[in-house]
Amino acid sequence: MTERATLGVAVIGTGKMGADHVRRIHEVVSGARVSAVVDLDAERAKQIAARVHGCTAYTDPASAMAAADVDAVLIASPGPAHEAALLMAFEHDLPVLCEKPLTPDATSALRVVEAEQKLGHRRAQVGFMRRYDAEYMKLKSLLGTGQLGRPLMLHNRHRNAASPPFFTSTMLISDSVAHETDVTRWLLGHEITAVTVLRPTPSANAPDDLQDPQFVVFETDGGALSDVEIFVNCGFGYQVQAEAVCERGTARIGDGHAMVTNMAGRWGGTIAQDFVERFADAYDREVQAWVDATRRGEVTGPSVWDGYAAAAVCEAGVRSLNEGGRVPVELVERPALYG
Repeated sequence: MTERATLGVAVIGTGKMGADHVRRIHEVVSGARVSAVVDLDAERAKQIAARVHGCTAYTDPASAMAAADVDAVLIASPGPAHEAALLMAFEHDLPVLCEKPLTPDATSALRVVEAEQKLGHRRAQVGFMRRYDAEYMKLKSLLGTGQLGRPLMLHNRHRNAASPPFFTSTMLISDSVAHETDVTRWLLGHEITAVTVLRPTPSANAPDDLQDPQFVVFETDGGALSDVEIFVNCGFGYQVQAEAVCERGTARIGDGHAMVTNMAGRWGGTIAQDFVERFADAYDREVQAWVDATRRGEVTGPSVWDGYAAAAVCEAGVRSLNEGGRVPVELVERPALYG
C-alpha cells in the first residue's frame, strides 16, 4: 500500500491535553501537520491555530472533519463528547486517535464498538499511552519471554501530588485507575472479571468528601490478582509504579532512579509533578506510532474494544466503591474484529 504524504490532523479539544498534542504534532512528530483545531471556545481555538501555519480554527467538529485538508482526527475533548466525535469520524471513515476514556460508560462505549464493526474495519485507536512508555514496554516484553514464569500478581501504585478541585471519589476509579485497568489487561493478557474497592481512612490532605486513597483489587480470568493503590493527594509528586510477581521471579518499574545525586550530605533524585512530565516520551511515541500506521493505511494500538473493556471494569469499580463488596465485570462477547 502506498504511504500517504504528510497527514493533515484535526485536533478536537484545545484544553491542556489537546494543546499539548497540537504542540507535539507541530514540533515533535514527523509525517503529520495540524491542519485544524476545534473547540467550543472560538477564541481559544483561534489562539491555538495561530501558532501553526496553515491551521484553521473551528467550533464545530463536523466542519473540520469535512475539510479537504483533514485526513485524520485526534480527539482530546472531555470524555462525554467523545462518542459523538467518534461516530462522526466513522461516518467520514477517518482514522482516529481518541484520548481515554473512549466514552464515560460501558453502554456508550459499546455503541462505538458496534459502529466500528459496521464499518468492517478498525478506524480508532484509544489513547492508553502507558503501552508506549519505555519501562512498561520493557516489562511487557520480559513477561512475554516466559523467563519469570506465569504471572501471579501485579502490584500498581498511582500517586498524584494533589487532585484538581473538581475531582470526585468516583473519578479516582473512572479517570485514574482506568489506566491500571488497561495496564493489567495488556501486561497479563487477561480480562478482568471482578473488582473490589477498599476504603482506608481518608488522608488529612484530601479535600472534604473525597475518598482518598483507595485500594482496588482486580481478579482476572487467568487466575492472577492485580491491586492498585490510588492516592491523588500524596503531596510529594506524581508517581506510577508496577511490580509483576511471577512463579520464578519479579520485575518492577517506575522507581524513577535513572539519575541519583549525592550532595550536601544527602542523596536522591527528582519526582515528576504531573502525568504530562512523567509520560512525555510515551505520548510522543504513541502519536508518532499512530501517524506512521495511519500513513500506511493501518490501525494499531489499543482498540475501541480495549476502551469498552476499561469502561466496564471502571463501572464495576464505582459500584464497589459506592455499595461495597466484590462486583463482577460484565462484558459482551468479544467481536472477531478485535482478535
